[in-house]
Amino acid sequence: VQLVESGGGLVQPGGSLRLSCTASGSMPNSGVGWFRQAPGKEREGVACIEPRGRDTNYADSVKGRFTISRDNARNAVYLQMTNLKPEDTAIYYCATSEWHLPGLADNLYDNWGQGTLVTVSS
Repeated sequence: VQLVESGGGLVQPGGSLRLSCTASGSMPNSGVGWFRQAPGKEREGVACIEPRGRDTNYADSVKGRFTISRDNARNAVYLQMTNLKPEDTAIYYCATSEWHLPGLADNLYDNWGQGTLVTVSS
């Protein structure tokens, strides 16, 4: 299953973006996570969601601002980002895992997209 991220771009601080992760096949039994990597920094987990979409987990840095959701009928997972800050600037990746709620450590994810760039700047 190939993963393709979209929705990145340039946004001003305080603005919003919605990222999409679309799979070439079905992923109804996969946990899905969003990760990001800023220039010169290590990749970090942002949010994850279990197959039915009922349980989620967020990094402290994005709690209350980002929302992860999924639409299994469309083979898609979304990351709604609000109140964006310059420190949110990064390449954002989605990834799938055989674990239902794999958490925010990337070692449990085995299938990754190519990423989409989010730049928060005035």
